[in-house]
Parts: sequence; structure tokens; C-alpha cells
Amino acid sequence: MELITSRDGTSIACWQSGAGDPLLFVHGTSGDHSVWTSVLPLLEPHYNVRTVDRRGRGASDDASEYALERENEDVAAVIDAIGAHTCLIGHSFGGLCALEAALLTPNIKGLVLYEPSISLAGSGWSAEIEASLKARLESGNLEEALLLFFNEIVKISPQELAIMQTGPHWVGRVAAAHTILRELQSVNRYTFEPQRFKSLQIPVLLLVGKNSAKRRHLTAEMLHQHLPVSQIKTLPGQQHGAMRTAPDLFVHEILEFIKAI
Repeated sequence: MELITSRDGTSIACWQSGAGDPLLFVHGTSGDHSVWTSVLPLLEPHYNVRTVDRRGRGASDDASEYALERENEDVAAVIDAIGAHTCLIGHSFGGLCALEAALLTPNIKGLVLYEPSISLAGSGWSAEIEASLKARLESGNLEEALLLFFNEIVKISPQELAIMQTGPHWVGRVAAAHTILRELQSVNRYTFEPQRFKSLQIPVLLLVGKNSAKRRHLTAEMLHQHLPVSQIKTLPGQQHGAMRTAPDLFVHEILEFIKAI
């Protein structure tokens, strides 16, 4: 593990394994670098794989004030520290950070966005859910806040949630629960402005689960319309967590994309 200093001085923890061309994976809300555990063995024989803890969780530091822009700078700082043309893969909120980071550094060779958190047809949560989440966080009920997030916002299947709860990384997700609200609020404030991306010539792969909510498909279609070099791939039988539920399929689509660019 190494620490990379972002633009505002925050230290971002980065892990690397394998050998070859560099890939950087950026996790979503409530996660950390361990989100990618299932896919690493499939990639390490061929690539130098980097994974990060986004700010506020795991081995990374945080700042006294939060802004989405700082998260985007974090990703760009890690890319620039790698010092080579890197393929960047972002999931959910990490996908939003990855998309914005693509405007901050010239060192990205290709971009994979798996259901990035961009609100188009409704963010999937209400003022009531936000109030409930905030109350649980303020009272210190971090695990209850995390369960609310997965059940009411992500709408994860009970089977997948049960597997996550009994896995070794659940404790880390609970510890990072305090970051959920600020990220959801950032999603609601964010507006995708097509003109900012009209000159982006990086090849982009948009991944979406076949069984994911309609709003996630609409987001992929909107991005495909406005990103100059993009394609959509649908993951059959999957929702928002294919890196856990179908790692072979998830990695296959990424490798096919990388080989073609």
C-alpha cells in the first residue's frame, strides 16, 4: 500500500498487484478497495491492478470539508502518480468520480463506467429516506444506516445483502457509513453538462446490469448519446454488484474493451 497526496493535501491509499499495463479501480458508496477482491485474481496475471480507498474510509485520510470536486481530484492524482496511460474503472459513485477525473488528467487510456451515480429520472431516494438516514447516523446507528442504504436506495437483493453481511468486509462498510449521506447529497446536486465532455476522446465502456433499475439504463443511454467515443454493454442477469455476483462476466467485458482500444 502507498499513500498518494491529492491536490488538497489529503492522503489517498492505493494498493497494487499483478504486472503489466496499469488498471485503476474506484469503488462506490460505502465500499473501499476490498470491493474488488473477487476480480483481482482474474486480472493480476495480465495487468498491474491498482485499487484505492476513497477519502474518508479505510487507510485514506479525510478533510474537514467535503466536496465532490475533491474526490475527482483524488482519482486524477492517483492516475498521475501511476505515470502511464491507465485504464480507469469506476463503479457507482466511483463511476461519477472517474468520469469527472477524465477531464482533469491526460493519462487515461480508456474509461469503464459501471452504473455511475448520475441522477436523471430520480435518484431513488426521498426526503423521508434522507431524514431517516441522517437520524440513524447522528444517533450512531451506523449499521442501521448502511442497511437502509442497501435496502431502500441500492435495492440490493436480500440474498446478496445476506452474503455481504457475513463476509469479511462488512465491518469496513459499517465504519464508512458516515460517508453515505454526503455522497447521496452530491449525486442530487450534480448536473451532467454534455458540453463539458464534447471534446473527450477517451474510449468509454458503459456497463449496466440487465436487471438493474430503469433509471440506470436511462443514465447509460444518456451518457452514450453525449460521450463522443462510447459503447454500452449489458450484463445479463446482473444488477448493481456484478463484480461480486458475476466476476468472470464483469472481467470479460472489461478485458474485451481494453483489447480493442
